[in-house]
Amino acid sequence: MCIFCKIINGEIPCSKVYENELVIAFLDISQVTKGHTLIVPKRHVENVFGLTKEESAAIMEASVYVANKLKEKLNVENVNLLNNSGVLAGQCVMHFHMHVIPRYGNDDIEIKQVEHEPNFEELGKLCKLLNE
Repeated sequence: MCIFCKIINGEIPCSKVYENELVIAFLDISQVTKGHTLIVPKRHVENVFGLTKEESAAIMEASVYVANKLKEKLNVENVNLLNNSGVLAGQCVMHFHMHVIPRYGNDDIEIKQVEHEPNFEELGKLCKLLNE
């Protein structure tokens, strides 16, 4: 049984900040920044590809709830919502989880996008493929 399933089953304690019938949200023990929270579906599902429509909606609803609670209680004005699905994406615990990471001016976290000129021809081909 995975660590998140043990938390959901009450076998391991957590610092719960939100719960409904489909998901649970608790403070990440690593606390990348103050208030770093994980949103986890109660059903064991490995990654984003296995989520149901209902679970997806519940995860996003919980993410928004947590973000607003962080804003209200910790004066957070910026957050990252982050999910790593699969080993190549950096997933360590093989139970889907969404990170809600509060951002502060001096947190030294860097998430970069690579800047380059867009290739509209390639984007058009990709879009066509995805819409087939």
